[in-house]
Amino acid sequence: MGTRQHGSAKAPAGIRQAVTVRLVGGPTALIEVGGLRLLTDPVFDAPGPIGSGARTLVKTRGPAVAVEELGAIHAVLLSHDQHADNLDHAGRRLLATVPMTLTTTKAAGRLGRSATALPPWYHLTLERPDGGCVKVTGVPAQHGPDGSERITGPVMGFLLTGPDMPTIYVSGDNASLEVVAQVAERLAPIDIAVVFAGAARIPLLDGYLTLTSEQAAEATALLGARSVIPVHAEGREHLTQGPDTIRDAFTRHGLADRLTVLAPGESTTLRPAPQERTTAPHLPGAPGIAPAAPQKRRRERP
Repeated sequence: MGTRQHGSAKAPAGIRQAVTVRLVGGPTALIEVGGLRLLTDPVFDAPGPIGSGARTLVKTRGPAVAVEELGAIHAVLLSHDQHADNLDHAGRRLLATVPMTLTTTKAAGRLGRSATALPPWYHLTLERPDGGCVKVTGVPAQHGPDGSERITGPVMGFLLTGPDMPTIYVSGDNASLEVVAQVAERLAPIDIAVVFAGAARIPLLDGYLTLTSEQAAEATALLGARSVIPVHAEGREHLTQGPDTIRDAFTRHGLADRLTVLAPGESTTLRPAPQERTTAPHLPGAPGIAPAAPQKRRRERP
């Protein structure tokens, strides 16, 4: 597969860390900053039907990047473990080889091993190979219409911050603009938003399980996101919208210049502008950035 680079010119001295995002396929993306390599919702099974609880989901295309081609992964950002389109058999095998998996409390209890629960507004700090650090904060997500959690189960998103890097929001399987507004109230503006935006649907629920294309554009405005990369918008039969509808929605909202649509296997490198802020946002009601610590450090919201 080819690799596409956006904004890959060398950054001036003193500018914050660049971030590279590579779409593996579906909800799986590799995020790299300062040598730290983070993988979202790993799915690597071949195409075909796969059981997901009491339902069967159909995968229409395999990953563009094989597991063995990924290289070292320092941590997995797992929005939830209960659905096979976010964690499949091959993804579960991968977790056994990764030093840390950050996920919901229930998923961490089921997965054991290296899984660590990261409830909303809790955080831990990961050391980067370049000597810097990334603070990972859990943020809320809602996997369907109001009241659907009893069916879909708990999910989460993530915020990545650091004193010398762009602020990165990973939505997870969120379908609620109200939840996006909660995140925006604490964190906006966001530098980079990785948004799950395939408008997923199943017969069991009268509503979408992830953001529609229109909602993804509205979420971009709410977050004040400077760059948006949609994921989980292809490769599954239960996804009802995709790259074309996302482009159309962002164009209608006048946000096309903020959108980067990657084909599976492609990557983009996003470099901050010199005039942008150089410190991570403070989270009201939550602790500020903690100094880098060996492996991890977690603090509870006061």
